[in-house]
Amino acid sequence: MPITHIVAAGMGGIRTAGDLVAWMQMARRMKLADAKAYVADKLGVDVVDLVDEDVMHPLRKEMGIGTATPMAGGPEGILAKSRVADLLGIEINSVKRFKSRFEK
Repeated sequence: MPITHIVAAGMGGIRTAGDLVAWMQMARRMKLADAKAYVADKLGVDVVDLVDEDVMHPLRKEMGIGTATPMAGGPEGILAKSRVADLLGIEINSVKRFKSRFEK
């Protein structure tokens, strides 16, 4: 976990795509280069764009996967995390537990 945190923080975390890359490292045990390539493919950008805040902020806003600065009416919290899970094709425990409350 500490290594993943350092990598995510070094990539800018939610300011860019560091959080998404970290999710792939944790959820699928991907190596850093593979995780970056996977995330870039899912976002439709080049790997070098993953650390560019000018590219990622509008893209994150458009895709509704959360931004570092909250926007009025924009997705936050569990909604943004749910969209991240759907985008990356992973299961996030908190999202799964939240959704299970409404599936009765």
